Amino acid sequence: MPDAVAQFLRYLDHERGASPHTLRGYATDLAELRAFLARQGVTELHSADGRAIRAWLAWLHDRKLAKSSIARKLATVRSCFKFLARRGVVELNPARQVRSPKLPKRLPSFLPKDESKELLDLRTERSGAGLRDGAVLELLYATGLRVAECCGLDRDDVDRRQGTVRVLGKGGKERVVPVGDEALHAVDSWLAVRGEASGALFTNARGGRLTTRSVHRIVKQRARAAGIDRRVTPHTLRHSFATHMLGEGADLRLIQELLGHSRLSTTQRYTHVSPEHLMKVYDSTHPRAN
Repeated sequence: MPDAVAQFLRYLDHERGASPHTLRGYATDLAELRAFLARQGVTELHSADGRAIRAWLAWLHDRKLAKSSIARKLATVRSCFKFLARRGVVELNPARQVRSPKLPKRLPSFLPKDESKELLDLRTERSGAGLRDGAVLELLYATGLRVAECCGLDRDDVDRRQGTVRVLGKGGKERVVPVGDEALHAVDSWLAVRGEASGALFTNARGGRLTTRSVHRIVKQRARAAGIDRRVTPHTLRHSFATHMLGEGADLRLIQELLGHSRLSTTQRYTHVSPEHLMKVYDSTHPRAN
């Protein structure tokens, strides 16, 4: 019988349009499960039952993995067995019988508006790398793009006349996102150094496409230089984009479209009340606030 995991990964790649990052994560999780099963004397993945999967989760827990990591790994296994059940390789999905760890509800981390301004207004070196880094930060905050989406942009994806970028998101879904003037000016400054040739919008010193790891490093270094003590990642800027727009009254479904969320429930995480909005409402409504 063809390798079950290989079939599943091929399905994710060819039919679901999963990103390379997602494929690597799924492959790692399933390889880890198979290695555990082999130590338990279970030689084939499709022979595993609910008891074996619970034992694997207990082993992961003993290794002090975070509940969120364990839940993600279980979700991978559930997806794989769901695929195998559809293909008739297994009769039932044994992972459905296994309860996922209960996760604490965490609000998305975001920067207050004043810290966002400090980060983006940080004096940019007029070198090629400095202009590129400034453009990356401006674009991440202006559009709410995922870091992989930002790194995947090509020069031709930027429509300067319309003030938009064309984004290829999760599952190969394309969307068009507006870009503010500040971010467009920053991109123009970078393109004056990079040139207008087609290809990757953001490149490294060797001319290759900028990697997600590099963008994480850029954001971290710029946040530190701006005197921001909290942990700041590219995803923090995505969260900040959504939080600030919602705080100013943007429609939730509009935010869903801009972020590229397939489900509104994912976007609803951003409906928490920001401290600035709380104080604004308090000051404007409480009779003894001022």
